[in-house]
Amino acid sequence: MERPRILEVERLAVELPKAADRVHAVEDVSLHVDSGEIVCVVGESGSGKSVTAYSVMGLLPPGQLTPVAGSIRLEGEELLGAKPRRLRELRGDRMAMVFQEPMTALNPVVRCGDQIDEVLRLHTRLDRKERHARILDILAQVHLPDPKRIAAAFPHQLSGGQRQRIMIAMALVLEPALLICDEPTTALDVTTQAQILRLVRELQEAHGTGVLFITHDFGVVAEIAHRVVVMEKGRIVESGTTEAILTRPQEPYTRMLIDAVPTLEPRPPLERGGTKVLSTERLEKTYQTGGFFRRGTAVHAVKGVDLRVDAGEIVGIVGESGSGKSTVARCIARLIEPTGGIVRLKDADLAQLKGRALRRHRRRVQIIFQDPYRSLNPRRTIGASLIEGPINYGETAEAAMAKARELLGFVGVDPNAIDRYPHQFSGGQRQRICIARALILEPELLIADEAVSALDVSVQAQVLRLLETIRERLGLAVLFITHDLRVAAQVCDRILVMRSGEVVETGPTAEVFAAPKHPYTKELFDAAPGRSWQFAKLAS
Repeated sequence: MERPRILEVERLAVELPKAADRVHAVEDVSLHVDSGEIVCVVGESGSGKSVTAYSVMGLLPPGQLTPVAGSIRLEGEELLGAKPRRLRELRGDRMAMVFQEPMTALNPVVRCGDQIDEVLRLHTRLDRKERHARILDILAQVHLPDPKRIAAAFPHQLSGGQRQRIMIAMALVLEPALLICDEPTTALDVTTQAQILRLVRELQEAHGTGVLFITHDFGVVAEIAHRVVVMEKGRIVESGTTEAILTRPQEPYTRMLIDAVPTLEPRPPLERGGTKVLSTERLEKTYQTGGFFRRGTAVHAVKGVDLRVDAGEIVGIVGESGSGKSTVARCIARLIEPTGGIVRLKDADLAQLKGRALRRHRRRVQIIFQDPYRSLNPRRTIGASLIEGPINYGETAEAAMAKARELLGFVGVDPNAIDRYPHQFSGGQRQRICIARALILEPELLIADEAVSALDVSVQAQVLRLLETIRERLGLAVLFITHDLRVAAQVCDRILVMRSGEVVETGPTAEVFAAPKHPYTKELFDAAPGRSWQFAKLAS
């Protein structure tokens, strides 16, 4: 039986501002979503995925992105040219959107239940008691524990996965015909990601909702999509069933994207024998909760962690959000104070250093953070950001600038762009600049904290190759924090698996991937999206 058509986009064109690098953000885009169907839109940053979604929702920024041609119909009703009041009526009622970052999308000073209640107050005539019952019901449907407690909580009191479930609950509380998901699992660990994907599929099947799912993760595509639309530079270059796109891609661009997906097959192990650069012994970090009127309790974020990283070696730490991965990294970099244990960098115990002694050693450990957008000062040129560290350690501005230009070339950024600002670069270029900023101080240990998790697969592959080059040419010791098992398989020589602040399994990457021993490690592997697909092999 033919399914009812929920969304139909025909020959959509959205114009960019005059000074942009091309005329249209999207051009000649046609796609459709039927009832009970999940359509994934994939492509690199700048391909037009999100612009298409925001056009459907009527959320394009006025004066910056302007629809100039085409048609968007929701259940037969034309949306382009619709009055703002009508679009507000349709949002939440007949179409809804789940955004990428729930902490940004949710109001931090309003309780979660009240944010869902706002949707019901605006779109229904239910009384307060009926709305409260509906809120608890939708929270239970998205599998949140203790709905009453969750409804009374503020967003910051919930985990990332729980916040994303709140967003999904808000989107689905009125049972819209169309649900748009804009990269809703990008920043989540594999187990939480698997839960969210199961939840979207389960609710979509239960309510017959049509889902337009935007992602750059082909693992997600393999897991949930019925059909796939591939976009490049504002145009659709290929579309078809999931099986056809993943196993028989026709366009070179699609094949390039699939080739860039890292596999779960680990690389050959590195020969050990390098100089020991970093070691920790019984590393501890404990936080005390409570206050004047509440009894304090100890939260053990890190418990007895032992690790070692040699020169020229990449050691990975994997685990869920809250497992203690980033806390270990921050203790080693002394961005936070360890509660106990030893952090030895060659000859120095960093855990014991304070004041000027610590400052002298800071240049020896450099860290690359997850989000290159927030890592660079938007008001300073990249040149100014790069030379700040060397100048603080006594180098002249001229020498620091010469080194900055050399490093920009090394990481694959045009040295002539040194006077440009961060917003004038793509996400991948910004991350390369952050790597150059870390390298300019000539560190002995480089920490990459989820450094590629927010990047497209093609850009991610480029940055991973760059890290490999850095390891080979400079002989740096690298501590690589990630929740992506595919990435860990491609770059890490050894891995540590963390859960609830403790290391539950460790060993050479190839051995751990071939025969995981701990039940939690097996659970992580089982949760990896699209684990049954060998993308690169299929594309060749």
